[in-house]
Amino acid sequence: MTAAETHADARHEHHERRWIALAVLLIAGFMNLIDVTIVNVALPSLQAGLGASSSQIEWVVAAYLMAFAVGLLPLGRLGDMLGRRRIFLLGVGAFTLASTLCGLAPSIETLIAARFAQGVGGAMMTPQTLAIAQVIFPPRERAAAFALFGVTSGLAAVLGPLIGGLLINADLMGLGWRPIFLVNIPVGLFAVLAGLKFIPVMKGNADVGIDIGGILLAALTLLLVVFPLIEGRELGWPGWSFAMLAAAVPAAWAFARWQARQADAGRPQLLPVALMTNVNYMVGTLVTSLFFSSVPGFFLVLAVFLQTGYGLTPLQSGLATVPFSLGVFVASMISGKLAQRWQRPRIFLGSVMLAGAMVWIKLVLAGLGETLDTALLLPPLLLAGLGLGTAVSPLFQLALASVPDRDAGSASGGVQSFQQVGGSLGVAVMGHLFFSSLMRAQGAGLAPDPWPGALDIALTYPVFAYALTALAVLCLQPPAGTDKARAP
Repeated sequence: MTAAETHADARHEHHERRWIALAVLLIAGFMNLIDVTIVNVALPSLQAGLGASSSQIEWVVAAYLMAFAVGLLPLGRLGDMLGRRRIFLLGVGAFTLASTLCGLAPSIETLIAARFAQGVGGAMMTPQTLAIAQVIFPPRERAAAFALFGVTSGLAAVLGPLIGGLLINADLMGLGWRPIFLVNIPVGLFAVLAGLKFIPVMKGNADVGIDIGGILLAALTLLLVVFPLIEGRELGWPGWSFAMLAAAVPAAWAFARWQARQADAGRPQLLPVALMTNVNYMVGTLVTSLFFSSVPGFFLVLAVFLQTGYGLTPLQSGLATVPFSLGVFVASMISGKLAQRWQRPRIFLGSVMLAGAMVWIKLVLAGLGETLDTALLLPPLLLAGLGLGTAVSPLFQLALASVPDRDAGSASGGVQSFQQVGGSLGVAVMGHLFFSSLMRAQGAGLAPDPWPGALDIALTYPVFAYALTALAVLCLQPPAGTDKARAP
């Protein structure tokens, strides 16, 4: 262990309950992450129960995604200013209260408003989780801690449909879809109480200040990107959707110029210029966005393929994806043992495994007819999970490795905000490829079963994205010694 690492470890010795604190962070994060996939399973029941239009049902998902993506960056900075534990606990409380309102919503309009509030609560707590872990863990333990975040993400992605299907099928007390939100109440209350006890108090830095202009410009930029990506495909990509995407470029330029002006004047910055000029952080953020852009889109089109295309129930569809979760879990555990060693090679390998898994699924699809043997999908889904679990921990570590503690909240919020924008992009692109191909094939009568062809075309995007990630990661510069085979 180097002298610098010894000194860093010494600064973290007083967080003796850091692993319990991490468990609380993971529980709250899991509650937030799993909510997205659970809602997707329940949308048909929601529409029938509340008499909602298709556009209103889209907003049940869109309201959450937009509030979450837009709120991550400013609320991450708020944690730096007012204290990360405080903002984390307020976020968990807000998310739990909003979940209660969702479960009790008497109308679709109330549900949409409550989903927006859920997104704000999620945006409050999410950037604090990585920032708190970055501070309370010494460098030699951070790899294991970050690996557990990867496990949580993978489990949430796969267990969401399972839990949602079970809750809807159970129809607890005749409540139909409402328990998918109400189940968050005991989890949220536990997370708040446990967080008060086990997460160490972290004083904020009042000198950080609030950059109102930066918040508005960042929100505008993200809104110009996220809104058309969510709504554009459903409305047939009208001209205004492309105009909004184009307008995001000058808005982003205005944000960067504003941050530089704030720095020159010695005033607060939402995303410090020191981060924007940190090449490793910015490249790491873009690579993370590209890497995660395929995950939500893949599970969206796969769920439609399995349930609508081949008649599987939500529960059967979720069970078919269990190997992915298993792969994430196993690889994340191995990745944690490797600590900070071979970070770039692990990201490269994970990306190649994911690209290979997508190609494997495309080969399976080529041999499908009107029936589906889900066993054929199990090996490539396992490989995909292994790839994700291999790459997640070192990817976040590399992106945040050169960030000082005082900017950890902003840096974490920035990475995750771009991750959400990347996810929205992936959903839009893969959804467009999938549904457009399906409609063309069905309309023209080109194939008796157009579903395999539609999924095959949609999988072109993740193959490209993961291959590009594997190449882009070579541009990331590792912190001193992290790519060497040294003991953690």
